[in-house]
Amino acid sequence: MSYKCFLNKGSQLSKEDREFYELKNRAAEYYRANGVPQKMEDVLNLMFYEKPDDVYGYLANYFSRFSTPPMIYRLLGKEVYDGKGEPTVQADVVCITKNEEKIVSSAVISSPDAVQDYSVQDASVFDDDAKRKDSVLTALQWINESLTTMLKGYEPADQAGVDKLLSDFFAARSLEEQDRKSREKEEQQLSESLPEATPPPMPPTASKDKKTSAKGKKNNHQEKPIPPAEPPEQECPKEFHIPLPMVTLLSCGKSSPGKLNLMDEIILIPKPGQRFKQNFKILLELRSEMGRIMKCASKTGPVPNTISDSGALVVGYDRFEQPLDLITETVSSLGLTLGTDIHLAVNCAAHKLMDYQKGKYEVSIGTSKSPDEMVDMYVELTSRYPGVIALIDPLRKEDREQWDKLYTTIGHRCYLLAEFALKPICSHLNEDSLAMAGINGLVLKQTNHTTVCDLIEVTKQMEGKRYITVTGTTDGEPCDDALSDLAVGLGVRFVKLGGLRRGERVTKYSRLISIEEELAQQGILGSTEELEFNLPCEETRD
Repeated sequence: MSYKCFLNKGSQLSKEDREFYELKNRAAEYYRANGVPQKMEDVLNLMFYEKPDDVYGYLANYFSRFSTPPMIYRLLGKEVYDGKGEPTVQADVVCITKNEEKIVSSAVISSPDAVQDYSVQDASVFDDDAKRKDSVLTALQWINESLTTMLKGYEPADQAGVDKLLSDFFAARSLEEQDRKSREKEEQQLSESLPEATPPPMPPTASKDKKTSAKGKKNNHQEKPIPPAEPPEQECPKEFHIPLPMVTLLSCGKSSPGKLNLMDEIILIPKPGQRFKQNFKILLELRSEMGRIMKCASKTGPVPNTISDSGALVVGYDRFEQPLDLITETVSSLGLTLGTDIHLAVNCAAHKLMDYQKGKYEVSIGTSKSPDEMVDMYVELTSRYPGVIALIDPLRKEDREQWDKLYTTIGHRCYLLAEFALKPICSHLNEDSLAMAGINGLVLKQTNHTTVCDLIEVTKQMEGKRYITVTGTTDGEPCDDALSDLAVGLGVRFVKLGGLRRGERVTKYSRLISIEEELAQQGILGSTEELEFNLPCEETRD
């Protein structure tokens, strides 16, 4: 029955019904004039001409599809390049939002330099381009095929559930790889033990098919996991603070042109209590002023302009006093005080300095020191330069006795942080105690061996034991700013992103400035005065 038929039956319609149908008629004319989806035509017909009493259920069903929370629909794996120009992997998460596909999240994995073992003499295994490309292709296949099937239908905010599924998946792949290597080793040993007259083993092709079939069965079983229990809701922090930046200014390490090997990175740390943007501008001024001073002091040639992978200026010196004196002069020329307005950290990268034939650290060309002599050297360095409030990897993790001795001597005035000397995060999660003798804190990195849930759990453990947390980058860092959001979300004390040059570094600093502005607008930006340098005593660390 049409709307006009209702109007012709004026005696049967009350005043309220007449106003109601006039309102609906105006709405119908509007939608016809402006165009509506085909489905909405059915709604209008029900509403205005056929069964107005049934339209509410129809509308509820129609619009409910637009109000459902987004769910993971598929993953998109892409090959991109990191800060060294090496191939790496980017993963995009595609969700169904309002009945449309939309990329809601994207991340790029860092280069795996954080897991290199520098005790291995032959470093060529880490530079095998063919092996790296093969790993990237394998990761892309997993992302676009197996992981897409496994994660379809998951809530994108279910971080714990997704991390658990991914961890199980990679653990299964690791076991398969171990089994494959074990079988190949057994076949090789069997082949070597057989006499020459013995017929050769089965052709590789048949064996490969068999393995592929078995592997396929495992994958099918893995792709239908039981969904994990929903994690308990966590209370959102009332405010967030921006971590203090640890900005790499100079690199005087083993790859520098001078004799000095010890100082892989000399890092600036601004004082707490100021906005991140303000600190960033001060650090930029310090970098420019240092360049001016070096130019004026240079009489033998131009100022070096080589930039390290971490975005720092590579300079050549013979003694550790030279770069520290340069920075002291630079800070003073801007009217600042080293140790009050600006502090220093030194990344010693001791794992790169060990001469395994001599059993000593080669701190500079022609000068080697035993682990005990290294402790004495650090005591002298921090005494002469009290502005140095942190040493990163002053020793290898194997020198536990010297770590403890160094902590006892200078731990009350200087942070001793483990980065490459850090044990794998998974080992910390499996231990009852996170304690490692002789450290104040850890530099955590998100690599392809670490999930977000791992970082959250380790950060919580460290807070309970009064350690400080630092979120760091790798040498082959990609141009992805997700690490900045992660550092703020974890609530770490410092963030170590490298120097003020190279796009992959500056991008992350710019993102931190944006986060600070967003938090300030929302009224939930915490003060950095809470990040005061409160070095714990040995007896109060437990």
